[in-house]
Amino acid sequence: MPGRTKQRPITPDSTHDTTPEPAARPRFVLWREVLIAYAAPAVMASAGGFATGQSELRIAALTTIAGTSALVATLVGLRHRRRPADSWAARGPVPLLALGFGLGCAALALGVGLAAAELLPRIPALADSPWPGRLRIDLPLSAAIAATMTTWRWRVSLPRRRRAH
Repeated sequence: MPGRTKQRPITPDSTHDTTPEPAARPRFVLWREVLIAYAAPAVMASAGGFATGQSELRIAALTTIAGTSALVATLVGLRHRRRPADSWAARGPVPLLALGFGLGCAALALGVGLAAAELLPRIPALADSPWPGRLRIDLPLSAAIAATMTTWRWRVSLPRRRRAH
């Protein structure tokens, strides 16, 4: 019959094993992590700025919010890539590790944000700008999210170790 495909008979050589293959672990590629760390908060915060009519938020979305996220993702990702395979971070539980890095980076960024919010208004060109005041919120929040996500994705990309029974 025209249009029909011919089926091969099933032989022992042509049968398929139906056992699922284990899924390949996602690779940790730093430039992709940094790109996502910049793009995701930039899009989300910009959308919030457009929805609420806050031009200040739209500008911050592309500068302090997304820029901080990309910088933190770069620094944390570089640090993780240099870790030995048997380090404590490569063995620890993923949620605890990600939470620890997220809180640590948020604390550091809060210090930077508070100092910048205090010092930058002393510059005459920034004296009347609302931008330095945003730093105490934008920096720690962006750093926490970027560090948590980058750490989680790095840790999940590592091969699982077989446990001795």
